[in-house]
Amino acid sequence: MPYIPHSDADHRAMLAAVGVQSVEELFADVPARVRFPGLNLPSALSEMEARWELESLARSNFTTADGPCFLGAGAYHHFVPAVVDAVLRRGEFYTAYTPYQPEVSQGTLQAIFEYQTMICALTGMEVSNASHYDGATAAAEAVVTAANVHRMKRRKVAISPWVHPEYRAVVRTYTQGMELEIGDWEIGDQGLDDETACLVVQYPDFLGRVEDLTPLAEAAHAAGALLVVVADPIALGLLKPPGEFGADIVVGEGQGMGAGLNFGGPYLGFFATREEYVRRMAGRLVGQTVDVEGKRGFVLTLSTREQHIRREKATSNICTNQGLVALAAAVYMAALGRCGMRQVAELCYHRAHYARQRIGEIDGFSVFDDGAFFKEFVVRCPCPVQEVNEYLLAEWGIIGGYDLGRDYAQLDGHMLLCVTEMNPREEIDMLVAALEEVAA
Repeated sequence: MPYIPHSDADHRAMLAAVGVQSVEELFADVPARVRFPGLNLPSALSEMEARWELESLARSNFTTADGPCFLGAGAYHHFVPAVVDAVLRRGEFYTAYTPYQPEVSQGTLQAIFEYQTMICALTGMEVSNASHYDGATAAAEAVVTAANVHRMKRRKVAISPWVHPEYRAVVRTYTQGMELEIGDWEIGDQGLDDETACLVVQYPDFLGRVEDLTPLAEAAHAAGALLVVVADPIALGLLKPPGEFGADIVVGEGQGMGAGLNFGGPYLGFFATREEYVRRMAGRLVGQTVDVEGKRGFVLTLSTREQHIRREKATSNICTNQGLVALAAAVYMAALGRCGMRQVAELCYHRAHYARQRIGEIDGFSVFDDGAFFKEFVVRCPCPVQEVNEYLLAEWGIIGGYDLGRDYAQLDGHMLLCVTEMNPREEIDMLVAALEEVAA
């Protein structure tokens, strides 16, 4: 079966419609030396043959369906209820685009409204948009929002080094033309001043540690700066929401709520803030109203994208709202409810603590930090992390942890392990047995 199923008669009809006799004549304005370059491509495949080839390549992958996974570091293996895909694959959602016409987009608008409502409940904030590409761009947009709140009169941005390294890199890339000074900030540092637009911290941080954010909020607000918190939404099912600590903007990666790993995307950046900053917020906001008959309806209350308003008035030029992934998160949160979200978080918490206790008992391995943590923790390894991971995969079929030496020189030889509700006790015990072999 050919990929382009047009007959010769179809070709002639299309050429006649545009007033040319041949394909060569159609491209006559392209210089002859570059018109038909030799591409040296292999012979074309039928759809059936192409499918066989792709399936053969796919079998070379080792995925979370093939063995235990203890790798996190920003993308997490959480359970996706069947109802998520059942709703997502409905045609009216699967093919929906920007809801420019509210009268024919009520389903999409209501789904976004419900998503925003649940994100606000989860984060303890007043307003949520829908949404951003991923957690990294949401963090970058939060920094831009903070700078805009201060009308660009404050040019310093303080970021904890324990915010995800890739998020920090995206923030720097995103703001490189804005003349903002991006600097690292450690807890206890006195580097916040009247030039600081915001302080960015992570909760739990990149190493999985949980800190009381109240002193950080007080330090930021004392300097007149905003506190931006990068949060794990699954953790918020159990931990105190950042809004109760005094956070001004809460962002993060929503991939764990129904999106799956998907080999890296598409993901979902959630963004929530206080109502007083709503007009500085990027993205869009769906609101609830009533029509002329008094019936409930949903509309785009605020849309500060440059596609909708004058470019100079826009707060962002983001060109999608990741609507389908936001819908997945909405279905996930609605299906689990408050109690279900807490149960998932508790499973992650208790299984991770069991894993850390067992691994800490292995000679040669040691726990890096004995403080409070959620589902990720750091262990010192007796040999390079890459060697440990290669052994785990080759001999045991286990996807190991993240090599922290890639981002932190002082943590060379340290592995970041992640345990979620998808890792039963049997898998944790298997990991412990494998690490005991490594230590031996």
